[in-house]
Amino acid sequence: MTLQPIVPPEEWEAARQELLVQEKALMKERDALAAKRRRMPWMAVDKEYRFEGAAGGLSLLDLFEGRRQLIVYRAFYAPDVTTYPSTGGSYPERACDGCSFVADQVAHPAHLNARDTTLAFVSRAPQADIRGLQERMGWQLIPWYTVTDDFDTDFGVDQMHGTNAFIRDGDRIFRTYFVSDRGDEQMGNTWNYLDITALGRQEEWEDSPQGYPQTPPYLWWNYHDRYGATPISDGD
Repeated sequence: MTLQPIVPPEEWEAARQELLVQEKALMKERDALAAKRRRMPWMAVDKEYRFEGAAGGLSLLDLFEGRRQLIVYRAFYAPDVTTYPSTGGSYPERACDGCSFVADQVAHPAHLNARDTTLAFVSRAPQADIRGLQERMGWQLIPWYTVTDDFDTDFGVDQMHGTNAFIRDGDRIFRTYFVSDRGDEQMGNTWNYLDITALGRQEEWEDSPQGYPQTPPYLWWNYHDRYGATPISDGD
């Protein structure tokens, strides 16, 4: 490994400030891109889809858990998924390596829930195997359902993992965004999940269409076990 130039603190800080200009420009571009996502057209989901959960059958509407938005990640965990000798296991002990990596990065769902958004994983494994994997890997906080029909084919995730975003207006459901391949490697962080939704982070600084829900930043943030209690204010 070749070492980079070794410089005194003043030169190091100058280099950091130079790079910071580009980093801030990239952040602003990402904010602008998220604003365009919030203005994407919606696609009506008129077909009925059914899933199996721990308590039985559910519809796509049920997966929202009463919230306005739903993010669905299609994980590859099923009897016909290729084994992974490099990690020393196969089904049902192992899910797809990459999908497992994503699951390990998922933040506490209470933060998404506080923005009226639900996250769910789906795959074609039976519920008994899903529960065993969740217990072993510590993924109990991720709602995980079994696909029973053409949901994965219809939403572009039958051959590759991917994340679909939906919104509902009453009982009407709309698809608002989709990301797959390397785009999925950013998922897991609460902010990145919110940035792919139709409503975004729902904070006042965002460039969103007229009438979208927005509140001041910081003020809605809370400990994951305190949502619904007294909000945390600046300085707490």
